[in-house]
Amino acid sequence: MTHILAIDQGTTSSRAILFDADRRVVAVAQEEFAQHYPQSGWVEHDPSDLWSTVAGTARGVIEKAGLDVAAITAIGITNQRETTLIWDRRTGEPIHNAIVWQDRRTAELCASLRAAGHEPMITARTGLLLDPYFSGTKVKWLLDHVPGARARAEAGDLAFGTVDSFLIWKLTGGRVHATDATNAARTLLFNIATQEWDAEICALLDVPMALLPEVRDCAADYGVTRADLFGREIPILGVAGDQQAATVGQACFQPGMMKSTYGTGCFALLNTGADMVPSRNRLLTTVAYRLNGQVTYALEGSIFIAGAVVQWLRDGLKIIREARETQPLAEAADAGQGVVMVPAFTGLGAPYWRPDCRGAVFGLTRNSGPAELARAALESVGFQTRDLLEAMRADWQGAADGVLRVDGGMVASDWAMQFLSDILGAPVDRPVVTETTALGAAYLAGLQAGLYPPPEAFARAWALERRFAPALPEADRAAKYARWQRAVQATLAF
Repeated sequence: MTHILAIDQGTTSSRAILFDADRRVVAVAQEEFAQHYPQSGWVEHDPSDLWSTVAGTARGVIEKAGLDVAAITAIGITNQRETTLIWDRRTGEPIHNAIVWQDRRTAELCASLRAAGHEPMITARTGLLLDPYFSGTKVKWLLDHVPGARARAEAGDLAFGTVDSFLIWKLTGGRVHATDATNAARTLLFNIATQEWDAEICALLDVPMALLPEVRDCAADYGVTRADLFGREIPILGVAGDQQAATVGQACFQPGMMKSTYGTGCFALLNTGADMVPSRNRLLTTVAYRLNGQVTYALEGSIFIAGAVVQWLRDGLKIIREARETQPLAEAADAGQGVVMVPAFTGLGAPYWRPDCRGAVFGLTRNSGPAELARAALESVGFQTRDLLEAMRADWQGAADGVLRVDGGMVASDWAMQFLSDILGAPVDRPVVTETTALGAAYLAGLQAGLYPPPEAFARAWALERRFAPALPEADRAAKYARWQRAVQATLAF
């Protein structure tokens, strides 16, 4: 028993990755699934797609590695956060499609709750803001709009969960209804100080507490899989939301350490240790991880569109066929045009929190073409990251001069990472293992199983692949960022 199976259920695909006893990647299997957009601003997933792609890739990666299932010590799960499912406890059947974290359908409800003066109380307890991003208002919407759902929920017949809970339920054959502290912290229903579901907030949102899963540590016993899935029961011993799993995978265990993950969105986390730092700049206070009952907190900034802007160039504008084409295009672009893209396709996240905002491009000329748009798309991710780090520096002095550790699909672009370092005016470190989200989930499971070392030893093994150092003169950096800020203000005004 020398391997860990990491399940990484993301927004656009599910992946399974096998890690060996030295935490090296042995094999990877990945499968994309459909995105559903019933109305403008609405985003849904078919729960059967989530389950089938997870089960399929998990079986597939074992077969691909040619590994005897008896060699798998445990499973670790990481997942797209905030995405909301409700299912029947008896049959396991969801009552509706999953409402994805990007979904904006509860914007009016959030605005009405904010107008009624509830946001300060909610923020003080959950660390979150009243935004459609989080699960709580999605749960209310499902109970209010699916016929009979509220009565069934109040009778205790239904279960709510983020994707991790749904997968645990399916993997264990309905024996375990649980989540971990990091996913619970993203629901808008969990008091991150007391580490308990908040009865007052649940009552405010009309969410029966009978719906809610048990909250456990990130490294803990989550039951065992059905024997028929893999040929034997496998313990599930680690769970964390994707951004927290990446924080663990990047070994950001010390206060002041920062990481930023570039997937569909971009999420930067700053470890603040045992201190639950309230944000004065509309960042989120959240749980970084919980081990042995001890909570480590973080400040988080969430950008809704990062890698998704490259997908838009490919699928929407059709000016590229593959993501890697953006780098040579950006290098060939006329930098003098100064085209700026604000990719607010599903609203602007931190520190603006404007779900009603939509994307815009500024500075177009007759000579603007695919190269300039590709450059502007990549630059938009760097600009948005600087927005987050400026807010972190204002909130917590420990963030003032830190190195940023990066991971996710976009970090493969040297051009994008150099621009990120340039616009931040700070070093950007890309690790040897860029599968840090899956690595974090695997590490939590391996830690609980006794296969992997304690955090201090794990941190010493973190390896740098390349450091990007800022090379842009300060005057140019300031001018570029000022242009971005003007573009954002114009977009907000529109």
